[in-house]
Amino acid sequence: MNTDIYNKLRDRIIHLKYEPGQILKEQELAKEFGVSRTPLRTVLFRLEWEHLVKILPRTGILVMELELNTITNVFQARLELEAVIGSMAAERFTKLHFNRLDELIIECDKLLDHKDPKTLADLDMGIKQLFYKAAGNPFLTEMSDRLYSLTFRLWYFNMLKMHNEEWNTEVLSIKEDLLSLSELLKANAPKKVGEARKEHLLKHLKRIRSKFLGLSGAHC
Repeated sequence: MNTDIYNKLRDRIIHLKYEPGQILKEQELAKEFGVSRTPLRTVLFRLEWEHLVKILPRTGILVMELELNTITNVFQARLELEAVIGSMAAERFTKLHFNRLDELIIECDKLLDHKDPKTLADLDMGIKQLFYKAAGNPFLTEMSDRLYSLTFRLWYFNMLKMHNEEWNTEVLSIKEDLLSLSELLKANAPKKVGEARKEHLLKHLKRIRSKFLGLSGAHC
């Protein structure tokens, strides 16, 4: 698979450069990337397997819509997975990992009153990468990353619509999560770290539901 084309198309999809519901033309993509349809199709099949696009015969490539019910189901799967990763990571956390965690907390402060969805998204991915590396299990990383892509677009969509007060609330929530994780990690409580990761993800889902459809977020 051509990883360069895959990464570019995936990035465009999850950062909404391709709008949900948009139809992409295979011929136009092949021309843009200067490749034949065969290597392009390999990439498109991978993106379809990841539920980011749907290949429609004789029509084109459909960028998957943002469906709250589907995304909620994905979150339910992520909850247990992130708890496992959190617990495993806590057992292997080193001084270097703590240093990176401190850097991420400082990065949160820089984003207060400074709306920059792409930077906050990168910070959130940085948090995930920190726990991935500490956990050290590539199979869990692959599963988590795939599910993350499916929920990320709705969060990013919400961030683009946020007013300044809502933006600061989102940034502060992420910072509070990091501070609580730091305390649990220092207390050498792996199980509690896993439970905290799950709880933080659940709060994240509730904020998304509330922002997207004005729901209470009381149920998942």
